Amino acid sequence: MEIRFLGTGGSIPTGFRASPSVVVRRDEELLMFDCGEGTQVRMASCGLGLNKPMKIFITHMHGDHVLGLPGLIMSMSLLGRTRELEIYGPPGIREFLESIGRILGYDPKFPISIEEVRAGGAVEGRGYRVLVEAADHGIPCNAFSLEEGAKREFLPERAMELGVPKGPLWKELQLGRAVSINGRIVEPSQVLGELKRGRKIVYASDTRPSEPIMSLSRGADILIHDSTFDDSRAEEAKEYGHSTASEAASVAKGAEVRALILFHLSPIYRDPAPLLLQAKRIFPNSMVAYDSMALEL
Repeated sequence: MEIRFLGTGGSIPTGFRASPSVVVRRDEELLMFDCGEGTQVRMASCGLGLNKPMKIFITHMHGDHVLGLPGLIMSMSLLGRTRELEIYGPPGIREFLESIGRILGYDPKFPISIEEVRAGGAVEGRGYRVLVEAADHGIPCNAFSLEEGAKREFLPERAMELGVPKGPLWKELQLGRAVSINGRIVEPSQVLGELKRGRKIVYASDTRPSEPIMSLSRGADILIHDSTFDDSRAEEAKEYGHSTASEAASVAKGAEVRALILFHLSPIYRDPAPLLLQAKRIFPNSMVAYDSMALEL
């Protein structure tokens, strides 16, 4: 699993931070969270491809989070996408996309499903689910938690002892399918260890710190949290429904997450060092997201 940060800024794109968009690559599937302007360009530059199985999750209907969708859909169509694209977002997402399509007169050559989701909802995928919670942003706004199902740990040393060469056969065993080695059958149970919980990534962009977000984030491996302002602008953060880096760190500490990613930084911060310093005072395992940053889990 890889997390790719395509855009990490807030409000307006700049020369050093694009509008918000994060892609989780899980096996061959792409799970996108928010889609700011020019997202398809950054996808191409990161080699993500535009014809893979894909779900898009939109937090809310502010332009910096949703205006990249029409361009992404048009680019996918022009480049010959054939797979269905699944889009999940707040109330208004369907009307927005259908209206833009009528006005611009484009007709995608691939199927698109659009579903409006709210707090308490869940989207099921293969081996994972995405939970939906309400963010505190002044308008209907979602936060999302990508949670894998529990699975047994793969033991590579045992696979090698049994003569299973590294590569596609390892993947088959991890998926629970037996493989044949020179006529000898190796069962998944022979190379799988104890059951362990799956990975958990929480995306909470554009929100005040809140108990629902704290609960959603509990025990996450990665928390990507709104960190629009530093402490000197705490009142401004409250007024506009955002969080400071310190407030994001307090959520991370209270939820006992493994790592905090400061995200959705205001364009006033060319140097994010003050935000990172303030966050680390509360939650040491904090880092600042930057465009094109990749994390592997």
